[in-house]
Amino acid sequence: MPLLAPARYKGAYGGRGSAKSHFFAENLLEYCLTHRGARIVCVREVQRTLKESVKRLVEDKILHFKVAGHFEPQTDSIIAPGNGVVLFQGMADHTAESIKSLEGFDIAYVEEAQMLTERSLEMLRPTIRKPGSEIWFSWNPRHASDPVDMLLRGPVIPDNAVVVRTNWKDNPWFTPELEAERKFDYEHRSHRYAHVWEGEYEPMAVGAIWDRMVFHRNRRSQAPKMGRVLVSIDPPISSAPGSDEAGILVGGLGSDDGRGYVLADYSMVGTPQEWGKHAVAAYDLHEADAMVVEINQGGEMVRHVIHSIRPGIRVIEVRGSRAKHVRAEPISALYALDRVSHVGAFPELEAQMCLMTAEGYQGEGSPDRVDALVWMFTQLFPKLTQREKPPGGYPLARRANSYYNPHRLGMSRR
Repeated sequence: MPLLAPARYKGAYGGRGSAKSHFFAENLLEYCLTHRGARIVCVREVQRTLKESVKRLVEDKILHFKVAGHFEPQTDSIIAPGNGVVLFQGMADHTAESIKSLEGFDIAYVEEAQMLTERSLEMLRPTIRKPGSEIWFSWNPRHASDPVDMLLRGPVIPDNAVVVRTNWKDNPWFTPELEAERKFDYEHRSHRYAHVWEGEYEPMAVGAIWDRMVFHRNRRSQAPKMGRVLVSIDPPISSAPGSDEAGILVGGLGSDDGRGYVLADYSMVGTPQEWGKHAVAAYDLHEADAMVVEINQGGEMVRHVIHSIRPGIRVIEVRGSRAKHVRAEPISALYALDRVSHVGAFPELEAQMCLMTAEGYQGEGSPDRVDALVWMFTQLFPKLTQREKPPGGYPLARRANSYYNPHRLGMSRR
């Protein structure tokens, strides 16, 4: 329903079987019938042949709604009422000069928008400039850094944008054939299921210790009554332009169920004073009990920054003596046991999590959000990281896969 009202940008993202393309194809026909002379271009990043376009789907809709008398399908276009036109083009074929041919168009519909490059998006947006013109997007998300996600799901989206998430369960016409395919993937291809059917970002690293299917399975729209709540900070080495972020996460334990919850992600790039104020604001907003701060890089500086902004805040200092991926493994085991939920979606955090493998972090830069998450849940589930000691007090070597034994994950110990 939100997509039926006028808006400069309209977006629908989600997985297979959600009827995104069907919705926009039908909306396209309705627009042509109610706006004589309408000019619409259907684009995708690469379109080698018309078979790769939505032309066949639009033609099927014309027949289905019995409006063939109003449209004239051509070889590479469709003539619409009032001498309007529907074109089908690939953005990769356009240049700065050729794109000007679309300046007078009313609507640009971008199919498979996750494939659209930044160059194509930069050319398309100012080209569709007619008063009242609209740009429609449908896509199955791949990564938070894709241009369409940065535009319509990023930290700041245009005021005149309407974006909805839609998946198979929202489609009343979901067919038995699709349901059989979905169930097969759920049971046998769980590593791909969340992306293909639920519209989650693609897992990016082979051997990742987190699985997007786990995020989806345990995701919550609202947090329960919370017990202990922490703000966790992984400070950057430098605040210079282009430096890593300060990872700032808020999470806690449900007071009744004892589950872990990720409540918010306030990570940012900035000076110590800037991210310190950000963290204190999060502390106040979520009525947190303490802050957890890593001091490997900043030492006493981190505590000083926090207390200079708000004296008296309880600060728990932690220092990493093991590699990041080793510290992360027991927390990923908590997720595998369905003991942690994300309240809402955290694309940047989840993307970093799915780049952490048993061999190390496979992404660019530092996984500051993941580090903050690990320190937070290490404090919230303290028994998880306690090492057994023999009578002499020397740490025992960790047994293979010991982190994944459910009897040792904060519930009981042998």
